[in-house]
Amino acid sequence: MTESKKYVLGQSERAARRLQIQDAHFGDTSEQLLDDLALRPGDRVVDLGCGPGGFSRRILRRLGPQGVLVGVDYTNGLLTQAAAGLADNRFQPVLADVAKLGPWLNGADVVVGRAMLHHIPMVELMLGRLRAALPKGVRVGFIEPDFRSPLARLAYQETARPELLAPLRFWAIAINNLYLANRLSPDVGASLARTLETAGFQRVRAGWSECRSDNLMIENRIMFYEEVHDQLQSLGILTAQEIEEQCNRLRALSPNSLPAAWGIHRVACET
Repeated sequence: MTESKKYVLGQSERAARRLQIQDAHFGDTSEQLLDDLALRPGDRVVDLGCGPGGFSRRILRRLGPQGVLVGVDYTNGLLTQAAAGLADNRFQPVLADVAKLGPWLNGADVVVGRAMLHHIPMVELMLGRLRAALPKGVRVGFIEPDFRSPLARLAYQETARPELLAPLRFWAIAINNLYLANRLSPDVGASLARTLETAGFQRVRAGWSECRSDNLMIENRIMFYEEVHDQLQSLGILTAQEIEEQCNRLRALSPNSLPAAWGIHRVACET
């Protein structure tokens, strides 16, 4: 079995829209992580799994004219969108599999990754090899979604509001089952700080926050069903009828009355 695997979610322009929504939800946490890493104007930053460039744009705002951002992704379409959307000569796109660490790490002052670790099978191996590949003093930071912890609240509150909260629970179970079926961990963030400490990273700092529930959250969840419609069916997770029903139930929700339905892990450290 190989240690890298194709991106489970979509790679189309439609997928890029979902990643834009993700950037909006992860905005505050993304800025907090960049604060934690204390980016300097002349830094060389490597953005692992940069996608269409949402996080990259935030990084570029903090770099000066001499700064460099290396955006690594193995989805050519999203990488092309990033280069076109950023339109910045400081951005250096690299088509590569981040799980197979390459020479694009050379000279890095900072290495970051947002919502990409949970797409790598046995990602702990990659993180250990990342530690071995980096010299002393490189700042490293990751952001990972938390699909699991909020389930406890949803399960508790659903007893009083089943029709309102059931679609959120249903979605969380669906995405967890999809990742597990692809031999991926949907909850890498929960143990990320301990993993980095075990690998030998220093000054590991971790934080957790909630993602707000709003219209963008609902749109994001509907797009998830649309992107992986065929996978969910072929893996026996949901039928076409169940997917359609869940999309309709999500569309009927009023986001103002919903609790936070997912969270975000933020971890910063250095070699």
